[in-house]
Amino acid sequence: MTVSTPTSDRRSTFAGWMGSMWMYTLLRFGMFFALWGIVVLLGVHGLFAAFVALVLSVPLSFVLLARPRRAFVQQLEARVDSRRAARADLDAELDEASERRAED
Repeated sequence: MTVSTPTSDRRSTFAGWMGSMWMYTLLRFGMFFALWGIVVLLGVHGLFAAFVALVLSVPLSFVLLARPRRAFVQQLEARVDSRRAARADLDAELDEASERRAED
């Protein structure tokens, strides 16, 4: 039998997990391309503009996209926890079945 914890009570669907992952990914790409456009408008061109946008987008996304990243991580943790709980339930059932066979 498994002990219910607050993290295992959360339900995560595949659509919810994929939705939060794609939302975070699109926001990261959007931030990068917006910064690239701003850098090009400021007069920096070529690969150097892309590099500057990349360097700027990393710390900015860490701060500005904390909420979508947190939602994605919570969905991922819920999926992992539900898989662990299902595995523990299956292990318990298999242990009970093997004990019954050993007794017979």
